Amino acid sequence: MNVVWRVLVFIGVLWRFHDCEQFSVKRCPVGCICVSQTQVMCNSGSLREIPLAHMPPTVEVLSLQKNIFPIIKSDAFLGLKALKKLSLDRNNISTIKPFAFRGLPRLRELSIQHTPLATVASFAFAGLQNVSQITLSHNKILRIEAYAFAGSAGIMLLNLADNPTVLVEKNAFSNLGSVDRLTLPAGIRNISQDAFNALDTVGHLKLSFMDLTEVSAFTFRGLINVRLLSLQESDLGVISANAFDGLDHVETLSILNNKIDAIQELNITYANHIKSLRLQGNHLLETPEPGSITLEGLSQLHVVGNYFPCGCHIHTLLESPLANGSYSNGEDFLTKNYCISPLEYNGWKMSKVDIFAIGRCHEQVTRENLEASGAASRQHYWTILLGRRRPGESGGSGGDSSSSSGNCCNSSSSGGSSWCGWYWWNRINYSTAAVLHLFYALALLAYFKYFRLKIS
Repeated sequence: MNVVWRVLVFIGVLWRFHDCEQFSVKRCPVGCICVSQTQVMCNSGSLREIPLAHMPPTVEVLSLQKNIFPIIKSDAFLGLKALKKLSLDRNNISTIKPFAFRGLPRLRELSIQHTPLATVASFAFAGLQNVSQITLSHNKILRIEAYAFAGSAGIMLLNLADNPTVLVEKNAFSNLGSVDRLTLPAGIRNISQDAFNALDTVGHLKLSFMDLTEVSAFTFRGLINVRLLSLQESDLGVISANAFDGLDHVETLSILNNKIDAIQELNITYANHIKSLRLQGNHLLETPEPGSITLEGLSQLHVVGNYFPCGCHIHTLLESPLANGSYSNGEDFLTKNYCISPLEYNGWKMSKVDIFAIGRCHEQVTRENLEASGAASRQHYWTILLGRRRPGESGGSGGDSSSSSGNCCNSSSSGGSSWCGWYWWNRINYSTAAVLHLFYALALLAYFKYFRLKIS
């Protein structure tokens, strides 16, 4: 009896093994290893396309690495409704079609790294409803197009580090309403207006090692409730007017260790609700124009370790809110910042420079003097027009000299009064004669034209 039982058990084991082998052969794609019905590895390096045939529909973790397929087509993973984690690292991917990952309702993590992918096309990652993390680092991404992540509202972490990205288009991150941390690559050369529009909840946005010609108007419009926005270790070019307009409820705006050609306008108002501004370690090549800096609503202002021009425009800088604002201390500004020019002051602390020995710039002096001299010029004009004597002019027939600033009509002497009367009489006569001569000439011209017309 025991022998019979053992034989039956042995036959059952053989049958089960045979059944499992048949199942695995039938349900596992060629070039893949089905570790289980929930985990599949396709890292053979020979796949030219994504092997959906015979892929277990229950797979939750799928690794497709080191293969040679160049394109991920639309709906490339359709039917894998249980998939939670997808890795596409080190493949020959150059193109991702729109809605490539549609139909993956349980997908949480997606990784595409170390590929020749050059463009994140519009809608390439659209419709990823429940993905919380996308890693696109170490690729060849040059361009992020508009609406590349449209409809993928659940993404919390988006990593684009270590790409040679040149252009971030308008609305590139539109509808990423849940992103808490966005890491962008170094070397960005152009950030379009409204590039970060609708990033409602990004908590930390760090932009570093950029090579911009300008920070254009409304670059950061739509960034709301950002805990930290950091522009650092970059060539920012020109900070244009309205560059920070539309930036709302930011705890800290940090501009750190950058080269800045010029600031056309740094306009931070109560509407931005920015609590803290850190301007530290920057090299500014031109002094901002008077009135170009507005700082309102800040609770903290740190302007430390920067290098400013110390030429004749230094007076404009010291009168600006950066040095003389209600959130900073003028003495601290001089002791904690440095000179970048002129050459003899390069590297000096501003506090060591004799500010009072530096004259104001010619155009600044001219501008300041224009208003002061304008009134005097007008007064001088009316002085001549109304008969005020010029310096050194004799005061009438009596030969007495009166003050050069006195009006002849106010003179108490009879000579002064007679001179004033003579002056105005002659002035009126000359003016009347000139007007009469003009009318006479016009009348004569009209008469001859009319006479010639009658003759003809």
